Amino acid sequence: MAYHSKRAGLSPATRITNQIIERLEAGTKPWVKPWRGLPVSRPLRSCGTPYRGMNVFWLWMVADMCGYASPYWMTFAQANKLDAQVRKGEKSTIAIFYKSYSKEVEASEAGEPQEESRRVLRAYAVFNADQIDGLPERYHPAHDLALVEPEGRKTELDEFFGQIPAVLRHIGSEAYYEPSPDRITMPSPELFSGFDHYYATLGHELSHWTGHGSRLDRNLKNRFGSAAYAAEELIAELSSAILGAELGLPVTHLDNHASYIDHWLKLLRDDDRAILTAAARAEEASALLLKLGGRECGVSEAEPMTEAA
Repeated sequence: MAYHSKRAGLSPATRITNQIIERLEAGTKPWVKPWRGLPVSRPLRSCGTPYRGMNVFWLWMVADMCGYASPYWMTFAQANKLDAQVRKGEKSTIAIFYKSYSKEVEASEAGEPQEESRRVLRAYAVFNADQIDGLPERYHPAHDLALVEPEGRKTELDEFFGQIPAVLRHIGSEAYYEPSPDRITMPSPELFSGFDHYYATLGHELSHWTGHGSRLDRNLKNRFGSAAYAAEELIAELSSAILGAELGLPVTHLDNHASYIDHWLKLLRDDDRAILTAAARAEEASALLLKLGGRECGVSEAEPMTEAA
């Protein structure tokens, strides 16, 4: 995966920046603490000293992407010193630091050569404690909040979403769809206030999933903040609203995407047909999901769904 430590030809800063851009493009904020139920903590070194600066946000993000619960990170050698062992096949990520050095520079017209202090960014490989066997118990802090399944689970909705052949994983506390692996990531249902909001959020991400090239073939390779990105988010919002009406789900979860409203306003002001196109695409997306889930979409097959496009 792209956050692993070995990426030939890319500097540590470039690797980290690229991954943060990808997370922003997926609609997530990598600087938000990505889990609950554990003591609030910065990422920690093996000795317990907190990481600082960019390492905090970077290691939080990697923990979210990989589902790590422990805040502790260490090198292979540090794990060995604790009589522990990195599990076979586990991949490292990078932590970064600045290395200082002095360099002699040419003398000015009236002086001797001078020493200048410089810093260069360096990286080293680390593993999360969840990737390591045999660590003392303190490296795996216990949950301080019992995770309880929320109310509102319905067998018929489990069956509906279960029939849709999407690759779905439950990791971290962010919901997003990734076009390249064609995969949806959802938080555990226990992190939602109710199962209705879990289903509604899943419906939003599945609406993005319909746009893959093997399905409705929408343009999903667009950058965060672009008109194309705003248009795709609008399509997913409208599609999930249609699903909510068909399945009896709330639409209040749409308020969670208020950060996109400015982009949508610009999109609609720049193109007075954008909402018509988005609505037509949303109709296609929701109809596909309803069909895959075994529900009729309520639109006759003779009715053109892309007339507004």
